Amino acid sequence: MSSRRSSSRQSTGSVSRISDDQIIALVSKLRHLLPEIRDNRSDKVSASKVLQETCNYIRSLHKEVEDLSDRLSQLLATIDADSAEAAIIRSLLM
Repeated sequence: MSSRRSSSRQSTGSVSRISDDQIIALVSKLRHLLPEIRDNRSDKVSASKVLQETCNYIRSLHKEVEDLSDRLSQLLATIDADSAEAAIIRSLLM
């Protein structure tokens, strides 16, 4: 496929293309989800900037999850497994 836009193959083997209007709507939805762009007062943000910021934001969220997981592991290593604190942490993780 040499088309600029990606195509997806359905189970029947036919090709489904995304329309320009769908792309614009999806980029707009992404724009409203991104704090870096959402708080920007300018309405003029390119689709490529939105996609780049989306990638950056997802990377930062992954990093935050890893950091929080490490902190939780450290916390769990310092408390008694049978303590009330451990029970609370376990209940929050469920």
